[in-house]
Amino acid sequence: MPLLVNGERIDPARPAGDTVRAYPHLEEKAKLLRSQPARVVEPRGLLYVQQREFAVTTPKDGSVSILGSDDATTCHIVVLRHTGSGATCLTHCDGSDTDAEVSLIMSSVKSLSAATGYGRLEVHLVGGFNDDRQLSQKLTNQLLRAFDLQPDDVHLVTFCVTELNDREEEDIHFPIVYGIAVNVKTGEIFPATFPVKGPDEDLRSAHVLTGATLTNIYDAEVEQLHIGPYFWRPFPHVDFWLEQDDEQILQETPDLQKKLRWAVGTGLF
Repeated sequence: MPLLVNGERIDPARPAGDTVRAYPHLEEKAKLLRSQPARVVEPRGLLYVQQREFAVTTPKDGSVSILGSDDATTCHIVVLRHTGSGATCLTHCDGSDTDAEVSLIMSSVKSLSAATGYGRLEVHLVGGFNDDRQLSQKLTNQLLRAFDLQPDDVHLVTFCVTELNDREEEDIHFPIVYGIAVNVKTGEIFPATFPVKGPDEDLRSAHVLTGATLTNIYDAEVEQLHIGPYFWRPFPHVDFWLEQDDEQILQETPDLQKKLRWAVGTGLF
């Protein structure tokens, strides 16, 4: 079934700017999101999701009330929510295996909504910018196409990606919104930063930097975070990062810079 806006199927290959111009309410929603200052989300009630992780829960959860992620440059943060059950999934996609990742998060939300006889699936896409290599645009198109190929109707509600999330300073492009959070009780989505990104931030970062596939980090039934066990082989993208000049590395967020320094310092390469 198709990816829909206002009941109409969209064209996944269309540039992001053309898509929102065809649906002015999407453009207004993107402007509203960009205009909001990022809220600082403290650890209590928060489940922080790193790159290539996802988590899904429901409003009945007594431990987690906020799902969030940040440090998205070319990456996109995806929120998928079922309006009937309130089941909400947040993931941080980098384009490594988009089709499989979208199928996985769809299944996770549907599994917590099976007993609900009403409602619809809504998706919110945030992240990316006008990067020189057009990685953001590629990921935007991959996500739209992957959702469009799902067996269920999916309604695109928030679309703040790539050129819609871009700012320019001295001829250098940057994202406007680097991170978002979603309140699983109400469905509210807002720009956010997170002073604490644990638990076990370093070990989880190592998992990502050494080639992990998308991983579910939360069991909503028992309200328990679970990580691993896992192992890693030599870092598969070391050549790419070692070939980047200082200007390219400095375009990444401070946290990603920190993670790269940590990976080099610990010998994971």
